[in-house]
Amino acid sequence: MKKTIDGNAAAAHIAYALSEVAAIYPITPSSTMAEYCDEWAARGRKNIFDRKLQIVEMQSEAGAAGAVHGSASAGMLTTTFTASQGLLLMIPNMYKIAGELLPAVFHVSARALATHALSIFGDHSDVMATRQTGFALLASASVQEVMDLALVAHLSAIKASVPFLHFFDGFRTSHEIQKIDVIDYEDIKKLVDWEALDKFRARGLNPEHPHQQGTAQNPDIYFQGREASNPYYLAVPKIVEEVMNQVGQLTGRYYKPFDYTGAPDAERVIIAMGSGCETIEETVNYLVDKGEKVGLIKVRLYRPFSIEHFLAVLPESCKRIAVLDRTKEPGSVGEPLYEDVCTVLKQAGKQILTVGGRYGLGSKEFTPSMVKAVFDNLAQDTPKNHFTVGIVDDVTGTSLEVTEQIDTAPEGVFRCKFWGLGSDGTVGANKNSIKIIGDKTDLYAQGYFVYDSKKSGGITISHLRFGPTPIQSTYLIDQADLIACHNSSYVERYDLLEGIKEGGVFLLNSPWTAEEMDTKLPASIRRTIAQKKIRFYNIDAVKIAGEVGLGGRINMVMQAAFFQIANVIPPEDAIGYIKEAIKETYGRKGDKIVQMNWQAVDKAIEALQEIKYPASWAEAEDEPKAEDDVPEYIKNVVEPILLQKGDELPVSAVSPNGVVPTGTSKYEKRGIAIDIPEWQPENCIQCNQCSLVCPHAAIRPILAKPEDLENAPESFTHIKAIGKEAAGLQYRIQVAPLDCVGCGNCADICPGKRGEKALIMKPLEEQRDVEVENERFAATLPEIEVDFKPDTVKGSQFRQPLLEFSGACAGCGETAYVKLATQMFGDRMIIANATGCSSIWGGSAPTCPYTTNSKGHGPAWANSLFEDNAEFGFGIALGVEERRSQLADILSALKDEPISDALKEAISSWLENKEDAEGSRKHGDKIKALLPREPVSGRAKELVDKAIKSADQLTKKSVWIIGGDGWAYDIGFGGLDHVLASGADVNILVLDTEVYSNTGGQSSKATPTAAVAKFAAAGKRTRKKDLGLMAMSYGYVYVASVSLGANPNHVVKVMKEAEAYNGPSLIIAYAPCINHGINMSRSLQEGKKAVEAGYWPLYRYNPELALDGKNPFILDSKEPTGDFREFLMGQVRYTSLKKQLPDEAEVLYKQAEEDARLRLETYKRLAEVQTQA
Repeated sequence: MKKTIDGNAAAAHIAYALSEVAAIYPITPSSTMAEYCDEWAARGRKNIFDRKLQIVEMQSEAGAAGAVHGSASAGMLTTTFTASQGLLLMIPNMYKIAGELLPAVFHVSARALATHALSIFGDHSDVMATRQTGFALLASASVQEVMDLALVAHLSAIKASVPFLHFFDGFRTSHEIQKIDVIDYEDIKKLVDWEALDKFRARGLNPEHPHQQGTAQNPDIYFQGREASNPYYLAVPKIVEEVMNQVGQLTGRYYKPFDYTGAPDAERVIIAMGSGCETIEETVNYLVDKGEKVGLIKVRLYRPFSIEHFLAVLPESCKRIAVLDRTKEPGSVGEPLYEDVCTVLKQAGKQILTVGGRYGLGSKEFTPSMVKAVFDNLAQDTPKNHFTVGIVDDVTGTSLEVTEQIDTAPEGVFRCKFWGLGSDGTVGANKNSIKIIGDKTDLYAQGYFVYDSKKSGGITISHLRFGPTPIQSTYLIDQADLIACHNSSYVERYDLLEGIKEGGVFLLNSPWTAEEMDTKLPASIRRTIAQKKIRFYNIDAVKIAGEVGLGGRINMVMQAAFFQIANVIPPEDAIGYIKEAIKETYGRKGDKIVQMNWQAVDKAIEALQEIKYPASWAEAEDEPKAEDDVPEYIKNVVEPILLQKGDELPVSAVSPNGVVPTGTSKYEKRGIAIDIPEWQPENCIQCNQCSLVCPHAAIRPILAKPEDLENAPESFTHIKAIGKEAAGLQYRIQVAPLDCVGCGNCADICPGKRGEKALIMKPLEEQRDVEVENERFAATLPEIEVDFKPDTVKGSQFRQPLLEFSGACAGCGETAYVKLATQMFGDRMIIANATGCSSIWGGSAPTCPYTTNSKGHGPAWANSLFEDNAEFGFGIALGVEERRSQLADILSALKDEPISDALKEAISSWLENKEDAEGSRKHGDKIKALLPREPVSGRAKELVDKAIKSADQLTKKSVWIIGGDGWAYDIGFGGLDHVLASGADVNILVLDTEVYSNTGGQSSKATPTAAVAKFAAAGKRTRKKDLGLMAMSYGYVYVASVSLGANPNHVVKVMKEAEAYNGPSLIIAYAPCINHGINMSRSLQEGKKAVEAGYWPLYRYNPELALDGKNPFILDSKEPTGDFREFLMGQVRYTSLKKQLPDEAEVLYKQAEEDARLRLETYKRLAEVQTQA
């Protein structure tokens, strides 16, 4: 049976069939393997044992590996899915599993490791770290191979009693969609070695025939024990070969531990593994057709490495070998595969010139032209060894030059590129298109999707290929038959039509008429359209989506338009298939959603317009471009990356340790909003709430002196500022039009006057030019010092946000909390940020949204890992404490030297106020001013010089440990608990979205009862962990629960108290998320409803009150007035359960409400009982 699926689905299909237990934990890009299994189990799918797979989510990958070990020890066939840091956390248990000869199977979507920076993309760094564990390592190069070799891995593990790690390239294979042959479960049953399986089960832990394992051994026998398993490993290659033959007989697709393809008399051979083999094979076929004697050895079974099987496929004619590794081992004499091949050739006495090279790290492009460069290098008199390909290494000179661009694609392949905006549905629509074409026609289909690091609102580029033969092109499309642009702002930013073929098709989503195209399209695009005689179509998809109620979701409109003009399949057939897919995809969200999408499809056909352009476009001249005054780093590094030209940057352009400057997001100016707020000054009460809630700091209050406004643009309206603190000043609300993402939260919460809003959402197109000019003028206004209290909602917003224009989703519930913290404490903040949404919107290349004030001070931000953030932040606090302690010792010693009375007094005052934020700053600034002018010599001068060097430690630092609930409740909880228990003066902010938001919405211990999430497809069955209550049990931890939408004053108060508390503080912040299935333009309202319904109580636990004999616990939220069930029914994560499992949903809804009631009653008792005491 042929089916169009991605690599993760192929692996999951086999793992589900041959596993009885799966212990899992989410990590990109492997998460969807576990998600597929969880969904199938929820729907009752049976494995080959006629059972549903028992699947359990653990608190971390280390926990998942431990559970795999335990389940396998009990005699159960067990699997897991992981990648990158997650695989590293499993290594200790991998040694145990292998050491005990347990036939577990790990499926790994191989991914880069976090080194100088985090990368979620594919290479073999993680897998190579497991070589020594004793797992057999089996590599797949394509989606079809994932299906076939996953089966080989499971069957071989049973037969060999050796655990297998089956790996394939993260994203390039895991997320590539291909039309493949799916293996039926009934056929799989026939291949299982049932006798070997019985033997495995028989040695499971059982008190009825007990044994002991995992003992401690002394030097007398440990070594012998390590060697005793040799026969098992020696047998693995033959077993794998035998199983590969069995699978070949079943499927007609035959594999070997090493496979050769190419000229039988090849003289130059590349050796590689993973998806790069597909590109190399396509290139080899191209070069062989041209008479070149080249070939490829694909490594399937990497461990145990069989010399016999390797030599059996190496052509006798081979004179030169290039070994390609998709990993880097700094300081080694060569990468792993290269060293293995050199060893094999040496042992076999083969005198073949062998060089090694690195390619494709972090999913770096690897194209046929690069493959040819490797073969060209082998043809040199002295080939370069230890080379890199695909980059320009102008630092150490390792790179090969790619001198010739070749097109190796087979005849008949139709290639398409789609430029989309994250969350507009483009990727989802293209996945549907691939499946429609793949499943409904005889054509083969391939889809691969490129994302930037922004959350929803980032750029997406979909690469689709369709053709009559299987597609091996595991690289991005550089020559396209059709290019579609789904966001009109892109025409000014990107080289959209690069690589479009002569006579190709260009599809644009824009509100522009045919006449307006002359002025709206840049000359470069008009020239390309005319010179290449491109068929040009336009559709106003935003208008259609708005008319039918889909908001910004333009996917179905654009998909219908694509099929209408692409002629891949008859348009009328395609429309029918699209509507079937809509029913299948959105059916559980309700009939209304289905109908809206059907209407969008119908309207798209009517609205699609071919643009007839004049021949004069071929001569269009580029408009003069104004040179922006931007820093060199922005011009030379950031701008090329933003323009999708980052692949062209040389090694010298990037930092060797990953350090980047802050305050760079302001240079992006993405302009992606459809609507932005327009200020209505006559309705404004100057409450500043709009600024407080803006997730992107894109709307701010301005105060100015009248004389500074004399040269303001006419449109720069302003009104008299309210409040004695602002006497004589003018007030304005200013939007950053090209930084706003158009969520509408500001307008939603605006109280206005007499029922009239002070902010109205209007099209960006209507306001762009005016507001860009206004924003520029606002930036020139002098900074005004006002006496508004910074610990009030209004006062805090007159402080500069030191987090701005991040990559967060429109309406994000997380960013406003962090932004507020930067306004209150940002000029002395150090942030340790757990990996997750907040590290991605807060720390993704090429720009940094954390910025500085006019003095150059701002948050210092760092990310370590996911699991260790609390410990990382604690370590920072220890380091800062010691540095300041050293400074105190220096100043104490200096005070005893003959120095001026002024400096002596300043030092004494600083030592008294060292742990007070404002006091340390005030007296520290005096010391900074006095030290350079102090006339000293000898010992005093030495101390002054030391003090000057450490003067940046005078102001007390505010250490913040920030992360999501997946970190705080699950993987990082042990560390978080330890840091709280330590009593350290750190501030912990948990941005609680109640799911693993960054990896796609998996369940965490913060997920409440009844919520549907990934890994909880049938609704969560257990109640939410009460992290706050657990922290309160220490008695010396400041704990608070807040919701910005419900009570912004409470949030500001909590931030102030928590930061001032001399000890650990924990703030748990309710963060509405796109994964909840809500309208993100009203995310603040969701926070308000959560509190009103009793779903999210507000409270503070302040240990300082207990010192005064007061109750430390204060329940700040009032008695619930909202309807709990109604609140649940406002979120798709709850309503979808009712659609899927109505009877169970009712039970779980009641349980969720009861859980919330019991939790609230507990808090009430805390407040009441302790008050009486």
